Parts: sequence; structure tokens; C-alpha cells
Amino acid sequence: MLRFPALPIIEIAEELLTKPPIVVLIVEDDPLLRMLATDVVSEAGYVALEAGDADQALALLQARPDIALLFTDIDMPGSMDGLKLAQSVSDRRPPIKILIVSGQVRPKPSDLPSNSRFVAKPYRSAALVGELRALLGDT
Repeated sequence: MLRFPALPIIEIAEELLTKPPIVVLIVEDDPLLRMLATDVVSEAGYVALEAGDADQALALLQARPDIALLFTDIDMPGSMDGLKLAQSVSDRRPPIKILIVSGQVRPKPSDLPSNSRFVAKPYRSAALVGELRALLGDT
């Protein structure tokens, strides 16, 4: 026999409707990798925004105060790389959690902002979702 949660369906629906969506900003210069990350983030139930470089990311961060997590590659063209972007975001908006990824660079823990984690590429979707949830306290 199937057992259902003790919460009535109406309470569950109300919680889903009143809980604001968690917004994740994905910063990746490779369009295919950005699309893959966007799919993983969206399928995990988060709202995904995309930027191709740090300058686009900073503009989105200024326009969107609801961004809860920055997901950034390290190696990017433009005015700053992902580590500098992560540090800038950490300094300007400390509540934002940061997930830093790279297939080329392995930063030392001392290179990372305190509210961040590093994941090496290539990453598995499930491991990435686990890191997102751990950072956001959404387990």
C-alpha cells in the first residue's frame, strides 16, 4: 500500500507557490557547455540565467537582485576571469553563493572566496546538482 506525506496537498501546493524560485547565474564562454550547465540547473528546479563573460554577468547581477548563486568557469575572455569575477561578487554581494568550475585550472583553497566551492571539469550532472544544493542549503 502506498503512503502519502502527512501534509495535505493544499499545504504542499501553497508552499510551492509562495516559495520564491532560486535563481542561478551561469557564466561560461563556451556556448555548448553553457547550454549543458543551463539544462542541469533547470532540471534541478532552479531558474537559470546565462552570461558569456564576466561583463555580462556583472550587468545581470546589477539588474537582478534575486540571483542566489553564481556558477562560473575560470578560463574566460574579457575584462576578468572567473576567479576575479567570483571575488568581485563575493565582495559586492556576500550572500551570493559561488560555484567555480574549470577543466584547466585547479585553484588552491586560498584562491577561492569563503562562500564558494570548486568542481573540476568534466563534471557529472548529479555531482554538480549536489554541489549546488549543498551551497544553497537546498537538500
